[in-house]
Amino acid sequence: MTSLLDRADRPAHAGVPAPALRRGAARVLTDNWTGASTVPSRTLYPHQWSWDSAFVAIGLRHLSARRAQRELESLFAAQWADGRIPHIVFNPAVPEDAYFPSPDFWRSSRAGRAAGAPAAPETSGIVQPPVHALAAWLVHRADPDLSRRHRFLDRAYPRLTAWHDYLLTRRDLGGGGLAAVVHPWEPGTDNSPCWDRALGRVDPAPPDTFRRADLDHGHPRDRPTDLDYGRYVRLAADYRAAGYDDRAARPAFAVEDPCFNALLAVGEHALAATARALGRADAPHTARADALTRNLVDRLWDAEAGLFRVRDLRTGDLVDERGVTGLVPLLLPHLPARVVHALRTTLAGPGFAAPATRLVPSYDLTGPAFDPQRYWRGPAWFNTAWLIHRGLRTHGADADAERLRQGFLTEAGRSGFAEYVDPVTGEARGARHFSWTAALTLDLLR
Repeated sequence: MTSLLDRADRPAHAGVPAPALRRGAARVLTDNWTGASTVPSRTLYPHQWSWDSAFVAIGLRHLSARRAQRELESLFAAQWADGRIPHIVFNPAVPEDAYFPSPDFWRSSRAGRAAGAPAAPETSGIVQPPVHALAAWLVHRADPDLSRRHRFLDRAYPRLTAWHDYLLTRRDLGGGGLAAVVHPWEPGTDNSPCWDRALGRVDPAPPDTFRRADLDHGHPRDRPTDLDYGRYVRLAADYRAAGYDDRAARPAFAVEDPCFNALLAVGEHALAATARALGRADAPHTARADALTRNLVDRLWDAEAGLFRVRDLRTGDLVDERGVTGLVPLLLPHLPARVVHALRTTLAGPGFAAPATRLVPSYDLTGPAFDPQRYWRGPAWFNTAWLIHRGLRTHGADADAERLRQGFLTEAGRSGFAEYVDPVTGEARGARHFSWTAALTLDLLR
């Protein structure tokens, strides 16, 4: 690690010099390491989060491939018997009241027993976007010899195939070959305006039945409203009451999200590569990836809007909101050329060309629900910028990708590795010293 951090690289962008940026990012990941995994933030998010750990592993591979392996393995150890990878793995050393919903709310080992929840550790009962197969493949590629010595892919592959099997069977609630999400926390873009219509049908839990711990460390102006939080609690409690059984549950919130399914398709491409490395058949994964791509275009593409939409499975309608989730499918290598062209045009247009940063806002700047500070209702996030950068590179848009990379590195350094930034002013918002921002900085510096 020392030689990497001390290497005298030329500055990679107009901001903090690359060596200093690298050292700062490595320090964030060191400070947020618990001994087995990395917390997103020591204050606001004191446990292990699912897609956070996948992004963290992608960055950690540049510092320590073995620690990147351990990051993913600690998450896989909490996988349920039905294949789901839970969105939070709770650290028993952290006080119960440090985060809500706490382990005592989810009660995974009891309420989720029939669905295959492990006896320990305690976890949440919902999921997050499936970035894990891509992360595992990139971690393997960082040091293939080390990976083979530790049989990393041999152990990860069955975990990842079970995870994808769960999403493609238990979660195909619309019958169209896409995975559905049953809680706004599952697609990772928690309070996006894309969920407002579906969430509006949910009766919120009474405010006196829970206490929000997030407001102890986050400014209320940045966080979801109390009304939305009450609805989140209601949905989670109803899912818990159904034993987290997707066959028995009748979720009031069920949508098909383009980002979630694009990551699932990219994960299938990664599993195809993994299968080949292990001497196994790759055709089933390639077929799945191709089918997911076709289904995304058939079910969620809106040519007039120039991006993918969310589909509300309770009404069957596409949601008339333009969020960053509709741009992330640019990741897919076999998109029709017309779709790639339209997505690039949308990215460069007034809705997503932020005035103060080259990052991508989480919601259309001209949209009726745009809010530059409140969580996923407008702020620009670093993980979605990384995904879109990868998509641009996939389709040969190297100049656009480089502009986004430069903007990412500039904002990461200027903001102190913030959770996200205000796209209008560039002001750092949310938590500072945020793990996936630091990890993905390391990746883009390479």
